[in-house]
Amino acid sequence: SAIVTGMLLAFNVPSGLPIWIVILGSVVSIGVGKMSFGGLGANPFNPALVGRVFLLISFPVQMTSWPTNRFAQMANPDAITGATPLGILKEALKNGESMSDILQKLPDTMDLFLGNLGGSLGEISAFAILIGGVYMIMKKIITWHIPVITLATVLIFTWVLNLINPELYVSPMFHLLSGGIILGAVFMATDMVTSPMTPLGMAIFSVGIGALTVIIRVWGAYPEGVSFAILIMNAFTPIINRYCKPKRFGEEVKHG
Repeated sequence: SAIVTGMLLAFNVPSGLPIWIVILGSVVSIGVGKMSFGGLGANPFNPALVGRVFLLISFPVQMTSWPTNRFAQMANPDAITGATPLGILKEALKNGESMSDILQKLPDTMDLFLGNLGGSLGEISAFAILIGGVYMIMKKIITWHIPVITLATVLIFTWVLNLINPELYVSPMFHLLSGGIILGAVFMATDMVTSPMTPLGMAIFSVGIGALTVIIRVWGAYPEGVSFAILIMNAFTPIINRYCKPKRFGEEVKHG
């Protein structure tokens, strides 16, 4: 469990992050996110995301400086830093640039899909993460409900916004392939301890994650919102489980 948490935290931080910050994030993930609530199986929030959000709030500069990931710079990948596509989009919109000018600065769909861009390890290659997701579904480690419904919610929500005003809201494929939404939907939101038990509960949980992610990305201060969206919905998991209980087998005996 601790190894999985450590790997997921590594997927959520920049590769150039000082090692002492990584160690601090690991201590918070396990010590605060897991052990303070009673240890294995008792934590209400995803421990890796607890560590990531702590680091993001405590070290915003270090957590938002990524080495560029261009093949021509592989000899010295830590020499040049750049913003993620979502960061470029947020900053350009804030400066009042037109969508046509912004699109010229953003990676194309194939770069987003394959991972030829800057960002945390878990943000840069949608293709690699989807392979992992399909493998886990085939092995029945997770079910399809949370990943598919979360991504579908993001796709539909951003598609509607793009239809309303394409000069203000970027295409749904950009939102789907950029940032950590696929990582969050496949590897983070599907955590058995912090996600609902029933298909209906998973559907409610997933729609909430997708909607909150888009709301934070589009109208929030941060360019990315997946971590906050999952942690918020983790808090609602006990309520969802209470009202979406599994169907009981057998006849209910009524008294009186």
